[in-house]
Amino acid sequence: MNEQFGSCRIELAQGDITAQQVDAIVNAANSRLAGGGGVDGAIHRAAGPKLMEETFTKFPDGCQTGSAVATSAGRLSVKFIFHAVGPIWRGGVAGEADLLASAYRRCLELAVDHSCRSIAFPALSTGAYGYPMDLAAERSLSTVREFLLEQKQPELVRFVLFDGGSFGAFARALEAMSE
Repeated sequence: MNEQFGSCRIELAQGDITAQQVDAIVNAANSRLAGGGGVDGAIHRAAGPKLMEETFTKFPDGCQTGSAVATSAGRLSVKFIFHAVGPIWRGGVAGEADLLASAYRRCLELAVDHSCRSIAFPALSTGAYGYPMDLAAERSLSTVREFLLEQKQPELVRFVLFDGGSFGAFARALEAMSE
């Protein structure tokens, strides 16, 4: 499923983010950039041990929630990995929506700064961090749409969703945006 916004496109896919043929992929990182499970673990395993060395060397203090940092991609075929730190869900009363939007925006800014024409995102904060999938889909897609309409880049933003439930939530949110 995809939708065009000006000269840019948002695309939804179900699958493995490490297998995407894009300029940059986004890692759902923790604030220590220490590797972990889920998307983070899969990206670190696929990229190899040099990725962990690079994050520790370049970012010894980690990364703040709501932000992102860029590294090379190790053994992956993409040019960059943007390590985004989304918020832990605390019931929606701790600024989670703004922090989630900020993490997506920062990745898109990094894509522009690094001349990326395409980027692939996971559903940030929806795994171990517990952000409700429907709310995350709405907030992330509206943030990306707004950025694309303002900046007119990158050309392709793909959301790579792990399972049918998350794909369905994002598909419903994207469809509602295009009506």
